[in-house]
Amino acid sequence: MAENGEHYASASRSLPDMIAAETCYEAIRARDARFDGLFFVGMKTTGVYCRSVCTARTPKASSCRFFETAAAAEKGGFRSCLLCRPELAPGYIAPERSLAHAIGARLQATAFEAGSVEELARKSGFSTRHLRRLVRTAFGVTPVELAQTHRLLFAKKLLQETALPITEIALQAGFRSLRRFNVLFAARYGFPPSRVRRESRVEVADSLRLRLVYRPPLAWEQMLRYLAARAIPGVEAVVGSHYLRTIDLGAKPAWLRVGHDPERRSLVVEFSPEAASNLYPALHRLRAVFDLDANPERIAEKLADDPLLRAAFAHTPGLRVAGAWDAFEIAMRTILCQQISVAGASTICGRLVAQFGTAFATPHAGLTHIFPKPELLAEAELSSIASLGLPARRAETIREMARAVIAGALDFFPGTTSEDAVARLKSMPGIGEWTAQYLAMRLLRSPDAFPASDLGLRKAGGRGTPISEAALLARAEVWRPWRAYAAVYLWHSLSLL
Repeated sequence: MAENGEHYASASRSLPDMIAAETCYEAIRARDARFDGLFFVGMKTTGVYCRSVCTARTPKASSCRFFETAAAAEKGGFRSCLLCRPELAPGYIAPERSLAHAIGARLQATAFEAGSVEELARKSGFSTRHLRRLVRTAFGVTPVELAQTHRLLFAKKLLQETALPITEIALQAGFRSLRRFNVLFAARYGFPPSRVRRESRVEVADSLRLRLVYRPPLAWEQMLRYLAARAIPGVEAVVGSHYLRTIDLGAKPAWLRVGHDPERRSLVVEFSPEAASNLYPALHRLRAVFDLDANPERIAEKLADDPLLRAAFAHTPGLRVAGAWDAFEIAMRTILCQQISVAGASTICGRLVAQFGTAFATPHAGLTHIFPKPELLAEAELSSIASLGLPARRAETIREMARAVIAGALDFFPGTTSEDAVARLKSMPGIGEWTAQYLAMRLLRSPDAFPASDLGLRKAGGRGTPISEAALLARAEVWRPWRAYAAVYLWHSLSLL
């Protein structure tokens, strides 16, 4: 119960991880960033819904309704807050994500793709009707309503953070006409898009800048060091405190640059103008690359007091599991890394890019190419691939992997367990247990993946003296379901020995 006998209005849907209404209310009173994106609060007195970090005056507990998603809050009749901007809230990674939540995440990623609901249902092996029922039961909204909320919130983000014309924003957000966009936006939020644009006061610039919010802490410098060591020459670079890369999402080749704004708990992403037509998928991928939906507090509760991990947690809180920009790119990078050093793999990757990639002029010296397409490598002569400095067997693996990717081998759909995914990866050419677990960490975003055969992990497990894979796996049981994060802290602990 709240103070002074106040009571909490019940949430219309169950909250993630069984967060109690009392906990939600205390979080909004404290403006606690640890809960940002884990729930949204609807204010019955104003008709607005907010994030836990909103700086507006906290209402009485009896005036609050708590929702798991922004879509559920909007379905409940609440409109998005212009102050805290719910579209900025990070998502969350559950250790054991339900089928419905996995579907919801996939729908968010494909919110602008026509026929995505039917296609997702078909590839996941169940009917469209069953998919709709799963989503409605979990979130209180239909898949179409869920996708429409993502589209409108993204449009609101562009209105507030860019100087793009409203007509272009409507198209970016997946609406076929400006009129349809204006009608839906006004119906959902109670005012037209032009009002948001007038109040944003964003200056016209040569590039586009957008924000990606995270839950603190975030070990940014350590993330940059990890990415810098594995950067693909010509495609990626770390310059000072920024990460840069070239991108190709089906339109024109473009580049992006990512920096850190710790005071606002966000990354600032600068895009070249060519990226303007593909901002949504680019932002979605970047959230995965930097693991921005992680919940450090939840992970620390499980791992921070473990004797093997304690020193690393105390030294560097907020380590993340770096994700992947592209499935084929990370698969190539990982295969090339087998049995050679990280630096050696980067050298080979640079040769691969120079020979098979697409040259692309940018204002950044380290960005010169778009990573090769699988279609090109699938048809390449083995001698051409081997000329990069690879044995014939590894060259054949590269070509076979390219063909497998074209056939959809790296497409994983809701309902696929981590164990099934690893088994499927191991059935592919050139992928053993270590590679499958590593790809599960970085590509599939599995929080419990654990490449136990890794020499560095075995060395960290023995505090400098390598232990056996079996011994490390036995020791790692207590870290479930966050073994991927334990792996990151074990690797980091080697620098503290």
